[in-house]
Amino acid sequence: MCGIVGFVDNKKKKEKEKIIKSMADEIAYRGPDGEGFYVDDVVALGHRRLSIIDVSGGSQHIYNQDKTLAIVYNGEIYNYKELKEELEEKGYVFQTKTDTEVILHGYAEWKDELYEKLRGMFAFVIYDKKNKELIGARDHFGIKPFYYYLNDDEFMFGSEIKSFLVHPEFKKELNTDALKMYLIFQYSVKEETFFKNVFKLKPGYFFHYKDGKMMKNSYFEISYDRTDKGYSTMFKELEKVLEDSVYYHQVTSDVEVGAYLSGGVDSSYVVSVGKPEKTFSVGFSYEGFDETDYAQDLSKMLNIKNTRKKISAEDFFEALPKVQWHTDEPHANLSTVPLYFLSEITRKEVKVALAGEGSDEMFGGYNEYNDPFLLRLYLHFPFVLRKGIRNICKHLPHFPGRNTLIKYGLPFNERYIGHGSYMESEEANEILADSLKNNEKISDILDPVYQKVKKEDELTKKMMIDFHFWLPQDILLKADKMSMAHSIELRTPLMDIEVFNYARKIPTKYLLKNKETKYLFRDIASRKIPEEWSKRRKCGFPVPFSKWIREEKFYNLVKEEFNKGYVSKYFDQSYICKLLEDHYNGKKNNGRKIYNIYCFLVWYDQYFA
Repeated sequence: MCGIVGFVDNKKKKEKEKIIKSMADEIAYRGPDGEGFYVDDVVALGHRRLSIIDVSGGSQHIYNQDKTLAIVYNGEIYNYKELKEELEEKGYVFQTKTDTEVILHGYAEWKDELYEKLRGMFAFVIYDKKNKELIGARDHFGIKPFYYYLNDDEFMFGSEIKSFLVHPEFKKELNTDALKMYLIFQYSVKEETFFKNVFKLKPGYFFHYKDGKMMKNSYFEISYDRTDKGYSTMFKELEKVLEDSVYYHQVTSDVEVGAYLSGGVDSSYVVSVGKPEKTFSVGFSYEGFDETDYAQDLSKMLNIKNTRKKISAEDFFEALPKVQWHTDEPHANLSTVPLYFLSEITRKEVKVALAGEGSDEMFGGYNEYNDPFLLRLYLHFPFVLRKGIRNICKHLPHFPGRNTLIKYGLPFNERYIGHGSYMESEEANEILADSLKNNEKISDILDPVYQKVKKEDELTKKMMIDFHFWLPQDILLKADKMSMAHSIELRTPLMDIEVFNYARKIPTKYLLKNKETKYLFRDIASRKIPEEWSKRRKCGFPVPFSKWIREEKFYNLVKEEFNKGYVSKYFDQSYICKLLEDHYNGKKNNGRKIYNIYCFLVWYDQYFA
């Protein structure tokens, strides 16, 4: 696990060397064990290394045998030994024991057909010296980040945007076009980031860059092929696939592997199968917001050492600026902060950890996937009728079910965006300053994905949307950024291409059953962990922010931020202050909306103020 940086320009070699070193230094925490650089008249490549495999001999960059190819790479390839054997049979000679060299020789042999052969998490760039060409790819699901800056003749790439800031040709400009959809989704949802001309390479994509032109294409797409083999058969087959994945994610390491552990079924299952020597947990010193007792109890049952930390409100607010710095873009998932602290305590004992991310998207685990019977019945009403009911309800005072009738009077591609749904387009416009109000709709973002599944059932639609938006741009982003902030390699055995290749075949009747989410996965987990854990309802990582800002101390912290002079450039200051006042006085729970706005302002303070 590492950090990579690079750029193309015609500067002199000595100047390039200084720039690439400073870029790598900006993300040194991603790889504190070493650094390496390649610089010539065309390109500069930089690497910060966190040593996991071939600790003494795997420094990057790495050349191929005739030194016509050079690579910088971030990630882990879990099937690299099998691929290495295949390449050795074809005559390739290896100088190291790393998975990095497997990618390099793999590209020499298979070119762009390589990427779909890789099992793991990765973001890498190969420089082809003969053709003066850069080739790069990002893993299937977006576990590892990859950003690039493309402006006129300037091309830069990196694991984190902040590495671009020290490049003398980088123009740091705020992309206000990203703000409205951020308010709605709670994370940066567009391909272009909050920095103008900085883009994310999409998951499952590769690129070629040559002579100032970039070609991008996909090598992998999410799709479903529901095939009913019978429950018993699918139970046994999936159980084997899951156990194999945990095994590969655990043994592909030359250093100790620990695990994050909450009170939920996902991490509990991973720990029960992998049985690492150490687990790590965090919770809040606030009643009803702490699951660390569950984690400690399970660890005791499995005879595993558990280290835990209680986070206070003071801890949370003090860490938030650092968290927003590490996320590169404003990020308003409340669980990002506890994940920051979890990584901090983990790094004191290990530098690789397993986690349970990905299970909900794979196996239908979110509570939003399991619509109540009456709601499913309501969805069979003609849309024109539901739309009319919505319009009536919007003008009525609050009553039980009002919000549901309003929400489900919208078409699917305007009402479902995963967990981050706390406001509609109209309210986002009310929050924004007049100059930033626009007619952009949620469907403008979702439609390219939605069109692929618009004829599928409700669950498949939701899973497809989450795989393309919520998972890579929220769940996996915060997992990478918060773990790497503390030089931790975080591995997600439930978010694995081989697991997905099986999960995509599971009929939805085995995912949602008897009002229970991810039924098949929970049933498998119940053979490994107590029923109290396997049946526990999904609760995410609860954070008492909404309660804290009803306390004067923290209310004043947010109020001070909302009243800064520059805020009126981006928000209707009187509107957002009223949101805060109404929440503080108990008139309405505006906590999540306030947090979205607050996170943007804290992020802005770090990068622009």
